[in-house]
Amino acid sequence: MLVTTDWLEAHLHDGELIVLCTVDDDRFYSSAHIPGARMIRASEIVASREGIPNELPSLADLKRIFERAGVNDDSRIVLYGERSGLLAARGYFTLDYLGRADRAALLDGGIEKWRAEKRAESAALPREKRGKLHIRANPQIALTLAQTAEFARAPDPLRVLMDARPKPEYTGEKRSEDVLKAGHIPGAVGLYWRDLIQDDSISELKSVVELERLFRASGALPGREIITYCRTGMQSSFSYFVAKYLGYKTRMYDGSFYEWSRSSPTSLGSKPGSLIGSCTEELSTDERDPFSRFCARLHSVGLDASHRPNSRYRHDCGSGTRSNPRRSRWCSRHCHQ
Repeated sequence: MLVTTDWLEAHLHDGELIVLCTVDDDRFYSSAHIPGARMIRASEIVASREGIPNELPSLADLKRIFERAGVNDDSRIVLYGERSGLLAARGYFTLDYLGRADRAALLDGGIEKWRAEKRAESAALPREKRGKLHIRANPQIALTLAQTAEFARAPDPLRVLMDARPKPEYTGEKRSEDVLKAGHIPGAVGLYWRDLIQDDSISELKSVVELERLFRASGALPGREIITYCRTGMQSSFSYFVAKYLGYKTRMYDGSFYEWSRSSPTSLGSKPGSLIGSCTEELSTDERDPFSRFCARLHSVGLDASHRPNSRYRHDCGSGTRSNPRRSRWCSRHCHQ
């Protein structure tokens, strides 16, 4: 899953090796790249769906993109790219979704480490070579909103929801860009993806011992399943890779907090009479906002008198609703039936 710059230099001319450089800006690749590397644009391996960015495209589109880059069933794939390895990790997650990550690895330290060691670079384009790839779809690694909401509603001690965003965004001190609410998915732990690399200039992973310590400290004990998410599924791709590298069973909610923050409260639970969410602003400040309306109604009928901004709330309407007519009316209108 991880190769060193020494290993890559020694194997650059292996016949089955494909080096992929994943970019936002073509100039990152065209100015100079590892000799023989081929370019994949990040925009080609993500798609917007129903207004949610960075979703997975269709299997057919992804197959075409990787085949165009020369990937075959027997290819040994090494990924690097922009943003401190973030785009390479998204490439790895995508290959895992296609069932082909078993022959893929990230270049530890990326091109930043390669350059710091003064290894050879090239601006020449490699000879075009199309591959033939048979996919083995692995859709269970990509969770939906409904699945994630169920996990948040009914926590499992053997499952950890992991938020890969910066700490201020996880805690709600700062709102993520273009996200409607501050805070995090209820029950999630926070472990910023950049805390997993040694420094920002060279994206080399910390030692396995240190990574295991960070995961344990966050609550991700050995044997747990980890579900990563972030703002739009990019930062969490790196956490996904590292968790899998450490041996955890790992999945990702790629709709992430961008989608979660836009969900109506009634889509957050799936069992009858149960709603769960996270209040992140003063109540009734914006009657157009569904969470503000939800919270205002919740508190108007006395279901949760202890509310404060950024707190988690849970309501089970089986508790005392018959003895309180206002609660019964509220539940009949707003809870799942």
